[in-house]
Amino acid sequence: MAATSGGPGSWSENILEYFLRNSQITTEDGAQITWYHAANHKAQMNEALKSTAHMIEADVLLPSDGSEHGQPIMAHPPETNSDNTLLEWLSEVTKSNKGIKLDFKSLSAVEPSMMLLENVKRHLKRPVWINADILPGPNGNSRVVDAKSFIDTVTSFFPDVTFSLGWTTGWDPEKVNDGYSWTMVKEMEYICNELNQPVTFPVRAALVRQSCSQLLWLLEKSNRYSLTVWTGKNDNYSIEDLLCIRDHFDKKRVFYDILEPQNHEFKQAIGIKVNL
Repeated sequence: MAATSGGPGSWSENILEYFLRNSQITTEDGAQITWYHAANHKAQMNEALKSTAHMIEADVLLPSDGSEHGQPIMAHPPETNSDNTLLEWLSEVTKSNKGIKLDFKSLSAVEPSMMLLENVKRHLKRPVWINADILPGPNGNSRVVDAKSFIDTVTSFFPDVTFSLGWTTGWDPEKVNDGYSWTMVKEMEYICNELNQPVTFPVRAALVRQSCSQLLWLLEKSNRYSLTVWTGKNDNYSIEDLLCIRDHFDKKRVFYDILEPQNHEFKQAIGIKVNL
């Protein structure tokens, strides 16, 4: 069963239904969705808009030096400045038909960003995902975004949105890395079972295979839930790890935001044509 979602054109519309409706994918399979990651600076944003990617992911923070009069900017820590504000980013992205995922590393940027999103809401008839790491995960640090404040702030502006709620994680090539523990998934479910919105859980590819039981349990708790598999630049994982996920989980409920060359190899292995 696909995740419960909002109606056509709503921010909580299931991305498979949206892109299927727009004839951009051919079947309800999360692996068909393509991503452009870190479309923050103007050059990357423009590249993303010209690309065949269905979903554009970007990072929002407040500038450290007080520039832009406290306007949210597009940058990923450790960067603290950018040639692109969220206002400029939204004005360009709204001209496209691409889905949006905005990633917040701190609570301070959330409310001013929601105010800007509110101004363009009538132009955004497509899926919008709002992301933050709200719990410490495997090898993760405790620098999380406060879950209640984050969710309350977003829903006070937009009750109709898709949440992407994750764990902070680390990965050490020198040791055996533990996966997502029962405590971690139960804590997440405790937070999310009160919500009405669709929720996708970003999970690190190198940590999923050792967490299959826990993540299957989590998805069984609600048909509003899905997984988004992502990869760290230096993570060591195999195509077999991705195929293991593919074999164990509902194809409609797992998305793959993974880097090259593994993305191409994975798509080839499962028979999905890749646009280069």
